[in-house]
Amino acid sequence: MDFSVKPPGGSPSPSSSTSSSTPHRFKSATTPTATAAAVSGISSTADRDPMHSWWESVSKQRSRILSLSSLLSGDSHFEDGDVTPISSLADSDRPALSLLSSRAAYSLISNSLCNPASGSGSDPLCQWLYETYLSSDPPLRLVVLSFLPLLVGMYLSRIHSSDSSSLPSLSGFEAVLLAIYAAEVKTRAGKPILVHIPDLSQPSLYHTPRNGVDKSRDSNPTASVGVLSPQLEPQIAVKSTKRASIVGVGLQCYFKEISQMPAWSKLEFCKFAAGWAGQDCDCKEKIDGDEDKVLALTNGFGDSSSFNGSSGRSLEIEEDFDRLAIRENGEQLSSNGGLVGGVRIPLPWELFQPTLRILGHCLLSPLNTEDVKDAASNAVRSLYARASHDLYPQAILATRSLVNLDTSARTTAKTVAAETVNGSSNVNTPSKAKKPEILLASK
Repeated sequence: MDFSVKPPGGSPSPSSSTSSSTPHRFKSATTPTATAAAVSGISSTADRDPMHSWWESVSKQRSRILSLSSLLSGDSHFEDGDVTPISSLADSDRPALSLLSSRAAYSLISNSLCNPASGSGSDPLCQWLYETYLSSDPPLRLVVLSFLPLLVGMYLSRIHSSDSSSLPSLSGFEAVLLAIYAAEVKTRAGKPILVHIPDLSQPSLYHTPRNGVDKSRDSNPTASVGVLSPQLEPQIAVKSTKRASIVGVGLQCYFKEISQMPAWSKLEFCKFAAGWAGQDCDCKEKIDGDEDKVLALTNGFGDSSSFNGSSGRSLEIEEDFDRLAIRENGEQLSSNGGLVGGVRIPLPWELFQPTLRILGHCLLSPLNTEDVKDAASNAVRSLYARASHDLYPQAILATRSLVNLDTSARTTAKTVAAETVNGSSNVNTPSKAKKPEILLASK
């Protein structure tokens, strides 16, 4: 039954007469302020309910995965004989993390991103990545960030290729990069990222300066503070002068979540970083002329004989480095089998710094696979050679430090492995039987 709410006093007002033809269905007598307060109270209660938040997040993730499945309907089945569609990942309790950890799904999406026609403003996959990152759901953002190495690699390689004038528009790639950049600008709230540098001239819990306390440092508290990343300015387009900064911020966001990134995403980044350094040269294998201290990753396929030196300091590492699959022309094989252009690109510090931070994790994290560590080792040495040719002091210092850490880590691993082998052989070596021990007990 419909009820009309008339104003008090019995006489209809002009406003009520005009609206009497459309009767109201249950009009609340509360004021707009009270209504807004009630609604906000309901929403805040829902926000405080963890079950409601979890279900809302899962529903959003399933919706995005089903949308992705419809975009890739022509290639919706996985490779290697697996006929499970992407849409089946939506049935998981954690859909976004299931998509993140699916190697087959990553390969399928990579095939689309590596397509020569990808990256345009009408590319549906770029639109999906853009809208997914704007959803502000942390697991969904991890999925988008896992494809950032491939997206950045394809974007920069095409921008700086010799025939870039004939390439289609890359506004789809740029839209994804701007979405990540804008989110980071909002997160930082106009503040730079600072790092506190240890000052040995000041006393601490662990030491007292030998030459006494430097009082001049006390009056200048910012002397031991460095700027890791400057204040970010909002950008509405990717200009050539701001391209390195925007891409670098995206790589910083990737680095913040790198512990949750799958191995194939890290491997993709290492391969692109090696390509960005340009053509291989002999100096990356002969650092300071000491070939025995350097892990020689050849320009073609790796050969374990190249690690054997004449001195006793040779590493003698017997891993097979064929899996790096680095070609002589600087091009690399992507994880999906297609060629990924590894062209030489400009490397300003805004782009070089986050690249080295990511490579440092890939090189030294104990949880990374050997494939990732080997690819990172090759990339770091290639970037060291590039920095040496460009006479880039900051980059030379950083890359050489990573090279030394890598050499030290591999030497330590080789020593530990040798000790383990020797220890196991000593266990199997027959020894004389010991005399039975005589225990004395008092009565």
